[in-house]
Amino acid sequence: QVQLVESGGGLVQPGGSLRLSCAASGFSFRLRAMGWYRQAPGKQRELVASISIGGRTNSPDSVKGRFTISRDNAKSTVYLQMNSLKPEDTAVYYCNAIPNFEMWGQGTQVTVSS
Repeated sequence: QVQLVESGGGLVQPGGSLRLSCAASGFSFRLRAMGWYRQAPGKQRELVASISIGGRTNSPDSVKGRFTISRDNAKSTVYLQMNSLKPEDTAVYYCNAIPNFEMWGQGTQVTVSS
């Protein structure tokens, strides 16, 4: 049974930072690419960062240079370091393997507001 548990979200001011964690279980974590996704109200879920089995990372222009994804295979955990946060980063953030499992976690809320 796949389990994905996101944590670390919260309320932060513009320009601030947060570090999200995703604890994974129920599959061979080290053999899966992983990604962080976000969904804002009224918008589609979007990929904000990915990391391959070999550690190669990628992000869209909207977050490039501000967000850093990393993984710890020994802990079956993927992280998202978010710096220079903007109000438009406000969303629920989710993790998943790539290709995605059909099961998604509850996500963690990130709110960027003054």
